[in-house]
Amino acid sequence: MLPDALSTLLRELVHGTAPNEGYILNPGDVGLLRSLDGLSAEAASAPAPAGGASIAAHVDHLRYGFELLNRWSEGELPFSEADYGTSWQNGTVSSEEWTMRRAALAKQIARWERVVAEPLEMSQVELNGVVASVAHLAYHLGAIRQIDRSIQGPRAHSG
Repeated sequence: MLPDALSTLLRELVHGTAPNEGYILNPGDVGLLRSLDGLSAEAASAPAPAGGASIAAHVDHLRYGFELLNRWSEGELPFSEADYGTSWQNGTVSSEEWTMRRAALAKQIARWERVVAEPLEMSQVELNGVVASVAHLAYHLGAIRQIDRSIQGPRAHSG
């Protein structure tokens, strides 16, 4: 049951919702990957309001985090030597780099989606990390959409 729920939420954040459904995102939202596809390299490289990280930096940070998770799922223990700060330094991209960065993120997410969809035996700490990966993605999707409001999802409908 938990793998199905996590897989559903991850898929929704990444690929969007159907017109009449949504658990985290509003119905009809296109999700992270298609939202990013709508941005130019220039827009992705723009610093956040008040000088925060660019969307390009958020994307590299997410890619790196999913890469670590995928390595863990294959038996490595990459977290103790992880350098999360490096990904935040990659804030400016050319058009070609932006295309490659989005493709690299999509590849890592696709690998993680396959992992999350399968039942795994894991410790409580590992389970916490898997659940946190979905929450972490939701946080960054929200942060990205605050940086560039042109890619915000649809508003909620009043019932």
